[in-house]
Amino acid sequence: MKLTLRVWRQKNADAEGAMSTYEVDDISPDMSFLEMLDVLNEQLILSGEEPVAFDHDCREGICGACSLVINGDAHGPERTTTCQLHMRSFRDGDTIDIEPWRASAFPVVKDLVVDRSAFDRIIQAGGYITAPTGSAPEAHATAVPKADADFAFEHAECIGCGACVAACPNGAAMLFASAKVNHLNVLPQGAPERETRVLDMVAQMDAEGFGGCTLTGECATACPKGIPLFSITNMNKEWLRATRKAGKR
Repeated sequence: MKLTLRVWRQKNADAEGAMSTYEVDDISPDMSFLEMLDVLNEQLILSGEEPVAFDHDCREGICGACSLVINGDAHGPERTTTCQLHMRSFRDGDTIDIEPWRASAFPVVKDLVVDRSAFDRIIQAGGYITAPTGSAPEAHATAVPKADADFAFEHAECIGCGACVAACPNGAAMLFASAKVNHLNVLPQGAPERETRVLDMVAQMDAEGFGGCTLTGECATACPKGIPLFSITNMNKEWLRATRKAGKR
């Protein structure tokens, strides 16, 4: 395959960015998208140019680091992570636009790399359990109804990639925050901090400058792990419940 790549290049956070055009040839349809970018970077290095900076780590669809907007879609045309997107999703001769996540809370560091530490601070605000539990308990020591266990597992699948923010026209992070809140709030270990967790995490999310949610649904459509849209409405119920309870104290 021969492709034309239009790639966002930006020297640093303070520099002006622009799209640069490159041609790549001999791309196998079986290559992953990141392997195709590796080929581009080898080509750039051999010609004395600076390679394109992009995030990646596991390349197995687990870590969520491979954050790219491809032809206007977060992670590209398939509902998967960028590292698991293969070049057979494109055709010989295609022109592909490659950009970083676009959100004020995710400032560009360099080229296609963005700073997603806002997500870390949301987790630090309450996405954990502080009660000491000692060593791992016996698996069946604390009974958890299957419906609750399935609900928790479904939301625990969130890998924090940020595709929901990149896809949202408002740059909202509600799907990410709701996945973390719903995962812990439904489990017995998370119950003692149920109210403070949702209040603190939503407050931190707002403080980070993410946009407001209008339930357009683009976040759930783009999520590579299939976190459902109803997660947001469930978190809203949790927030209202916690707010009423806090007001009665």
